[in-house]
Amino acid sequence: MEKITLIDEKIYKKWFAVAPGVWGIHDVLVNMYLIHQPANNSWVLVDAGLKTSAHKIIQVARHLFWPQVTPSAIILTHGHFDHTGALPALLKEWDVPVYAHYLEAPYLTGRSAYPPPDPSAGGGLMTLLSWTFPRQGINLNGHLLMLPEDGSIPGLEGWRYIHTPGHTPGHISLYREHDQVLLAGDAFVTTQSEALSHVITQSKKISGPPKYFTPDWISAESSVKKLAALQPRTVATGHGKPLAGQAMQRQLLLLAENFEKAARPTSGRYVEEAAVAGVNGVEYIPPANNTRWWLLAGAFALAVAGIWYARKPANNSYDA
Repeated sequence: MEKITLIDEKIYKKWFAVAPGVWGIHDVLVNMYLIHQPANNSWVLVDAGLKTSAHKIIQVARHLFWPQVTPSAIILTHGHFDHTGALPALLKEWDVPVYAHYLEAPYLTGRSAYPPPDPSAGGGLMTLLSWTFPRQGINLNGHLLMLPEDGSIPGLEGWRYIHTPGHTPGHISLYREHDQVLLAGDAFVTTQSEALSHVITQSKKISGPPKYFTPDWISAESSVKKLAALQPRTVATGHGKPLAGQAMQRQLLLLAENFEKAARPTSGRYVEEAAVAGVNGVEYIPPANNTRWWLLAGAFALAVAGIWYARKPANNSYDA
């Protein structure tokens, strides 16, 4: 029998309670969630974070669910690199099915890459750096299964999934009816994910999906309105801290009602024209807004140069 080990103190500080039977793990900039099913003492993992997240997930699972350390399934809200990074390591440890929406399948079987990130969308340093973020999918052949079309989630009684496209074509959110707990993925987030300072401090603010990685703003707005209409009591998202209560509900409703001004970029690659995707992956990508991108890159370079020059030690020597 595997020896029980105490959870690493640093990892322990990175996990948190969301609601009864629901816990989250934070790793660098993204969250993953663990949901317990007391009826049969099983649990499900929602999203798989970064490549660095595997050890944290396994350690927290041992702490919470021993001896039932292996989940019954892994559910993906979507397939971006920061939600699937630990899957190769986890699937070596756990031979379990991975469920996703069928429109997400092309990016989870290696058939298609996501549309390019948009560093011209504005909003902060994370946006400017987004051109470096991986957009290639992952190949989960042998593990990937499609979610049922009736909205049910295998292994999660009392929960249903809601198709919330926009951030990706097959993005889903998870909802537990009896206590109105919503795991929204990146359909909306609870921090300003475009600004590095907000990502680091995890400042609390209901915000739209990350601007730099959202290629369909019409669908994104529709998805936020759909989730706000649920009037969830507790929300936990892919980025930011879980929030609850009436203040959160008001913020979410305001976001839905004022999405055009509050969430949608004023300019960028996908603002006027969305990327088009189907069952085989991406079918059309609008041309890049290169002029705005180079202006932003130039402004960023000047800002870095200015900071460097300001911190450069003064040369007080002079020739007599």
